[in-house]
Amino acid sequence: MRSDEDLILSDDPEDFGRFYDGTIEMVLGYFARRVHDPELAADLAAETFAAALASRRRFRPSETTPAIAWLFGIAQHKLVDFRRRGAAEERMRRRLGIERVALGEEDREMIRMLGQDAAWKLIDELPTEQREALRAHVIDDRDYGDIAAEAGTSEAAVRKRVSRGLGALRERLGARR
Repeated sequence: MRSDEDLILSDDPEDFGRFYDGTIEMVLGYFARRVHDPELAADLAAETFAAALASRRRFRPSETTPAIAWLFGIAQHKLVDFRRRGAAEERMRRRLGIERVALGEEDREMIRMLGQDAAWKLIDELPTEQREALRAHVIDDRDYGDIAAEAGTSEAAVRKRVSRGLGALRERLGARR
């Protein structure tokens, strides 16, 4: 089985399609949890993969940055860009009478489920403290201070749990190739 890194760097378009097939659900889940709009999640995922395809020659594989981490870096940039420009584009789209391509109900439901399920699958095997800290900070977007107060521990301890959990996830995602 070829690694994600090999699939990204391959000249065969089918290989990038294989990378897409293996990662699209995680990317859709990532956006679904953050924007709470299946159509928007699908749009942002499409933008992410278009950017990844266009920039795949600049990808440099390394032990510390697996292909999936590179892809999620692009996804994060797309989300930040959307938050900066999104409201203005939405107003312009409405003024011009341009409708987003609507997803079917089945697709919307699948994206909603990915937003709920994909993240849990990735972190279910972590130790309890790391799992709970990651869920609170990364998935629920909660502040370190709030999590620490609720857990009855220090903010530094919560940061360490999140950091260790993310490190373990990076290791597992790198091994998923």
